[in-house]
Amino acid sequence: MSSSTLLSVFVRLKLSLLRNGLRQSTGRTAAFVTSIVLAVLVAAFQLLGLVLLRGNEYAEAVVVPLTALLALGWAVMPLFFSGGDETLDPTRLAMLPLRPRRLVVALLSASLVGIAPVFTLTLLLGAVIAVAHGAAAAAVAVLALPLALLTCVALARAVATANVRLLTSRRGRDLALLSGLLIAIGAQVVNLGVQKLSEPDGLSVLEPAAEVLRWLPPAAAVGAVRAVSDGAYALALAQFALSCAALAGTLWWWQRSLHRLMISPDASTLQSAAGPDAAARGGSGSGSGRRGLAALLPGGRTGAVIVRTLRYAWRDPKTKVGWASSLGIGVLLPVVFAVQGNGSAYNACWAAGMLGILMYNQFGQDHSGFWLVASTVASPRDAYVELRGRMLAIALVAVPYVTTVSVVSVLLLGSWSVLPEVLGLSLGLLGVLLATGVYSSTYFAYSIPQDSGKNVAPGQGSLAYLSIFGGMLAGAVACAPLLAVTVWLHMSGAHGALWVVLPLGAAYGAGVCALVLRLVAPRTADRLPEILAAVSRG
Repeated sequence: MSSSTLLSVFVRLKLSLLRNGLRQSTGRTAAFVTSIVLAVLVAAFQLLGLVLLRGNEYAEAVVVPLTALLALGWAVMPLFFSGGDETLDPTRLAMLPLRPRRLVVALLSASLVGIAPVFTLTLLLGAVIAVAHGAAAAAVAVLALPLALLTCVALARAVATANVRLLTSRRGRDLALLSGLLIAIGAQVVNLGVQKLSEPDGLSVLEPAAEVLRWLPPAAAVGAVRAVSDGAYALALAQFALSCAALAGTLWWWQRSLHRLMISPDASTLQSAAGPDAAARGGSGSGSGRRGLAALLPGGRTGAVIVRTLRYAWRDPKTKVGWASSLGIGVLLPVVFAVQGNGSAYNACWAAGMLGILMYNQFGQDHSGFWLVASTVASPRDAYVELRGRMLAIALVAVPYVTTVSVVSVLLLGSWSVLPEVLGLSLGLLGVLLATGVYSSTYFAYSIPQDSGKNVAPGQGSLAYLSIFGGMLAGAVACAPLLAVTVWLHMSGAHGALWVVLPLGAAYGAGVCALVLRLVAPRTADRLPEILAAVSRG
């Protein structure tokens, strides 16, 4: 098969995959058409804005970071959205009689078909138009445009091929679940950036970044166009050569990864080849006890519960998303408010609130596997230790996290004097929410389906709302004494004594946790059948 015929086959294959995917449902077709319309509108406005930027002294400071940001997006896109393009998995083509070099060329051509390449091409076109002045610069722009586009696409393919084992595994699917959180955080970062750029002479803040990024491909290709416009031909040659070398290196990395993937055995083959002796050795090693940081945890059931809870937080997809969302939002909101200029040091309490609600519906996270826990709880003391271990697992992460967010908040606002009271209130709120979470987990447990996109089993929605919002309301009421002390110290003018809020808040939070554990543990031991029935639904 000739090279041209092979290219046409892969392009037609990509078009067939797109067409057959749209035939699966009307909703998918509507979503695809909507995405096309939105992408075209955004690209058109971006192109217009970049063209209007032509002749501006800060044009290079805008288009060079923009090109680098596009390349970064292409590099990370396969890690989060690999399921959207079946051709990102080269193992589907392993049985074809094609050498990796020809396969790379064919796949690269097929990758140019789609919404993302057209969108990228439009933005790159606006970027080179904004900095190209003169016939020589226009000629270089004609070469720089496809060079930058091919580098972006090849980078995405190389990353996908190098990580294909990860992307097709459970960890890859877990990683994809985090994409929504990262997009939300990225949107806030972009929002802050736009606000900074909208200020007078705001584009000047991009110049230091552009000075560095102009030497990083594919932004270096756009920088070469601007260098030719300024008459710096030696600089342009160096930047263009660097971009060409980067494309060649990316293609070589892609080819090597593809070759290694095609000839290497998969995990199941390696496991069977290892034999039972290796499995026995691995099994005996894993049971030798806790190692690393886990060895510092207390022994007995408490340490085992802490380790199990943290492992669930790392391995279970929905639990991982909950933890990641709480950690991300807990630090994002105080930082965003502080950067926008309307922040308060007390916004650090968001971190305590987001981490505290992780204690809610603890048993529902186990789903039907809760029967293993229930079978080991034979007395109120066992229930007490189980609840205490889950609480300590969250506190082990939450206490240093809340402390760090509080310090960062007062650092951004320059109000170090309020750190003791802010940290004291945060620790008190954290303790209260952990305590109300124990109560909520016992009396308002609900199921979290494992094989569904829903976080609540059908028929338990009201129970979930009552558990979360009722618990948060009770937590706010329980924090009233600590808050009243803080307000009284402010109103009475005893600002020098506000430092006592820190030890008082820590002691108050710990005391409430200990009291609620003592009161709720016996009821938890009595309600195990009801809890198991509630969390096993769906």
